[in-house]
Amino acid sequence: MRNMISKVFNDIADAIESGQFGEKIKIGITLLGSEHGVENIVKGAEIAQSRDKSIEVVLIGPKVDTNLKVIEANTEQEQHEKMEELLDSKEISSAVTMHYSFPIGVSTVGRVITPGFGKEMIIATTTGTSSTHRVEAMVKNGLYGIITAKSLGIKNPTVGILNVDGARQVEKALRKLNENGYKVNFTQSLRADGGAVMRGNDLLSGTPDVMITDTLTGNLLMKVFSSFTTGGTYEAMGYGYGPGVGDGYSRTILIISRASGIPVVANAISYAADVARGNINKICQDEFKSAKNAKLDEILNSLTKEKKKGDEEISIPEKEIVTGSISGIDILDLEDAVKVLWKNGIYAESGMGCTGPIVMVNEEKIEKAIEILFKEGYVSTDSMNC
Repeated sequence: MRNMISKVFNDIADAIESGQFGEKIKIGITLLGSEHGVENIVKGAEIAQSRDKSIEVVLIGPKVDTNLKVIEANTEQEQHEKMEELLDSKEISSAVTMHYSFPIGVSTVGRVITPGFGKEMIIATTTGTSSTHRVEAMVKNGLYGIITAKSLGIKNPTVGILNVDGARQVEKALRKLNENGYKVNFTQSLRADGGAVMRGNDLLSGTPDVMITDTLTGNLLMKVFSSFTTGGTYEAMGYGYGPGVGDGYSRTILIISRASGIPVVANAISYAADVARGNINKICQDEFKSAKNAKLDEILNSLTKEKKKGDEEISIPEKEIVTGSISGIDILDLEDAVKVLWKNGIYAESGMGCTGPIVMVNEEKIEKAIEILFKEGYVSTDSMNC
């Protein structure tokens, strides 16, 4: 009873001091893994905490000198396990981390500040694998972007599709979804000929609220937008690579790069608080229900049936922690390389590493994976961990 009364008075004192009444949103962030050191993450967390009195930042990692709460963990794997425990127990509402492995079907939605007019824009998506089929993945990416935008309070976000391979097929699929009753608010390119397919000018100006692209291109764009003023070694702008979104996925985990600097760390924590306040998981559930009522599954099946007809059915091995990376794979061969490893019983995921596209596998299986990929012609003898 004394402890309860003490907590109440402490909460009242904090509220009077900060002007913020009501329960704070708790946001976790892991400390280990940054190329700029633990202090880079701690400083970003302290800035995020100081500028938003409605949140409480919880550090997950080794003991550090700070006034923020620290949940101790001494390895990257241990801090991810602690992070997941805190999320699943609802002790934190969302979390920010680096180099996290999402299941197939989940990818992250980035948030940048475009240089043309200083406008915020959502890039869908930036890490993870929405689908092993390119066009299907980009259609899902569009939904993930809309979901995230709505969780940020944008009720009817404008949508554009970046002019990359498959853009016209994606547009056709989304227009069909729109005709079937799921609202997709297509914007128009700022170029004279207009259209929902976006040019490079639209990237710089932030024409749509949500820019749809494939994940690897999105990853590259995030790196350019966040570090074009610094030469690339320090990401100084934007909000990071964003929350992992997918049908049925319930953990709110946001990604930052190992190169993310203090400003991006602070902004990513704010982004995590924004989507938590906006109840992104509930919005995801509702949006997918609406999309499926508009025959989403039927539309996606129509995109992949020809490919599936000629493909050998390959079962995905049991999911593992994937921290080993294999580089030197052509971007057009990336999905096939992952499937070759699945076929040989090795769980793998695609991603974007420090030198370009990578296949990620468990550290203990990396030599075997390289051997298989070399035999099948996907890598050369100089492939190595990034």
